[in-house]
Amino acid sequence: MGKVLDVSGKVILITGGSRGIGAEMAREFARAGADLVLASRNRESCELVANEIRDLGRRVVTVSCDVSKLTDIRNLFKVTMEEFGRLDVLVNNAGANVTKYAVEVTEEEWDYIYDVNIKGLFFACQEAAKIMIEQNSGKIINISSVGGAKPYKRIGPYTSSKAAVIHLTKSLAAEWARHNIRVNSIAPGLIGTEINERERENQDWLEGAIKSIPLRRLGEPKDISQIALFLITDAADYITGQTFYIDGGTLSE
Repeated sequence: MGKVLDVSGKVILITGGSRGIGAEMAREFARAGADLVLASRNRESCELVANEIRDLGRRVVTVSCDVSKLTDIRNLFKVTMEEFGRLDVLVNNAGANVTKYAVEVTEEEWDYIYDVNIKGLFFACQEAAKIMIEQNSGKIINISSVGGAKPYKRIGPYTSSKAAVIHLTKSLAAEWARHNIRVNSIAPGLIGTEINERERENQDWLEGAIKSIPLRRLGEPKDISQIALFLITDAADYITGQTFYIDGGTLSE
């Protein structure tokens, strides 16, 4: 019997693939047999992850890409098709945030968050769909956040952008279902990654964060990568337009 969570031979593109959740998804997918395209503004960091993928015997290409720039997005998909000739899965993992009180947020900061979290995500979906419609198959995973459903102070632009990701996911899923394209979203809760490493060194902050989570622990990148792997396998072929909250029960209270 073959592996249940098997994606052998699939080509998967991950934005924000140089660290944290994106890097762990890359490892998870490679272990399950996929070839990868890793995109990030920092290509050198992507190469560090890529070397791990190559050690697993899988093919991987890295591309420097700022998803707030449409020219970079188009180049990313151009390189993907030149290297692999197909695209089976897109994971929109790149994201941006600025932590500030709402009255202090500047227009430039607002534009930065929305250019990455919504504009970039949408146009990456668009470029992927052009390929997937021709193939009559494909899967897209958009990374949202528990903040897309639960408001938090000092990150208003971020949480509103992540709420938009959830709604956009449903819209694209409905539009592209006839082309055999599934579009889903994963909304992580508080995950321990490099992004919040400094905060986690503060014991008071860490204890308060853990108390806010019913399972009483921070999530780990593998908690996200494992559900992502399920969603891109054949086992999830009848799932589209859904958002999966991987939050340790945060939204249950």
